[in-house]
Amino acid sequence: MQAEAAVSPSVRRSVSRPIAGLAVAAVVLIGLFMVINAAGLWGYVLPRRAVRAGAMALSGIVIGISTVIFQSITANRILTPGIMGLDRLYVLIQSALIYTLGSSHPWVSNLRTNFLLCTGAMAVFAVALHRLFFDGKRANIYVMLLIGVVAGTLFDSLASFLVVLIDPNEFLIIQSRMFASFNRITVGLLWPAALMTIAVLAWAAPTLRYLDVLALGRDHAVSLGVDYQGAVRRLLIAVFLLIAVSTALVGPITFLGLIVANLAYELLDTYRRGPLMVGAGLGGIIALVGGQLLLEHVFVFSVPLPVLINFAGGALFMYLLLKERAAW
Repeated sequence: MQAEAAVSPSVRRSVSRPIAGLAVAAVVLIGLFMVINAAGLWGYVLPRRAVRAGAMALSGIVIGISTVIFQSITANRILTPGIMGLDRLYVLIQSALIYTLGSSHPWVSNLRTNFLLCTGAMAVFAVALHRLFFDGKRANIYVMLLIGVVAGTLFDSLASFLVVLIDPNEFLIIQSRMFASFNRITVGLLWPAALMTIAVLAWAAPTLRYLDVLALGRDHAVSLGVDYQGAVRRLLIAVFLLIAVSTALVGPITFLGLIVANLAYELLDTYRRGPLMVGAGLGGIIALVGGQLLLEHVFVFSVPLPVLINFAGGALFMYLLLKERAAW
């Protein structure tokens, strides 16, 4: 594009250096994760850790990219795709399956079947929500976001109700799936998730070039000749599908997107969404792999990884709120 060609070499260098630093940090952390305490057990340890590292890399990239896209469309650096309630829908699906079918049913015990079922259910919900509340000439993205918040609250209440009714022994299974975990990932789960992610990104790729213009707002995008409604529709569906795949693969990670997206904004200091998506994806890898290393070798599994991420994300969320309030 002409706007891309107009970027000066100095600006390109100022963006490429932080990205290179993030890439090096991600590679180093993955290397440490693969080899620490693995001496003498390479044939057993490396394949299993490679699958877990792949799951962390895939989840970090998906969450980082989808958050930057979502925040660009909504013009808000505090909102994340988690506001649409997909993580709570995931917990509700798991609770409903265990309550109605039992933990020994193949839809629950077979991880690949469970993954495909959860991904499909969340995708259907996301597309239905989009069709009902973001279609037509009077479509308003903020109305759809509000409906997503309400739906998430409803899903949370229903899941809590089912948990009360479930047998205490089976509750442990639900509890283990309420938080993200990379210990149950297998090759049979990772490949379908990777293929789905590639397919969704390829489908959304032609529209991503308009993301810088869409971030200016509806009026500016329309005046510049962009099909705002069509572009936002495709990108929102892509975001929902990406989050559905990530959540069904490892479980809900509420604040990761907020952390890595704002990290990319601060480090890269650019308006260009392409580098920001790359930076956020690399930041997601660093956060997950680095957090897993801390979990295993510092906290010795005493604290779940999502707790660490949500604590840091919650603190960042409060900081951003106070920062915006001071700006007012």
